[in-house]
Amino acid sequence: MRQPLEWRSHIAVDPQICHGQPCFKGTRIMVYLVLELLEAGVSFERVVKDYYPGLRRESIQAALHYAANLIKEREFIPYSQV
Repeated sequence: MRQPLEWRSHIAVDPQICHGQPCFKGTRIMVYLVLELLEAGVSFERVVKDYYPGLRRESIQAALHYAANLIKEREFIPYSQV
């Protein structure tokens, strides 16, 4: 397995930009928008070509790594206990 990209070099969280939503550095493209495209089956190549030509494949990979880290680092309580 390849070493995942360091997401911090691709993603920024700044309360002054997009209400603090994680964005790709140097843009106002929110990470969740790209993740939703991937969820819908849009390929990395189409995300860049048809939606966000300013992004690079490495940035999209970093977004996946970022999302995985968010889940991995959190503690979850089952809904039945809420």
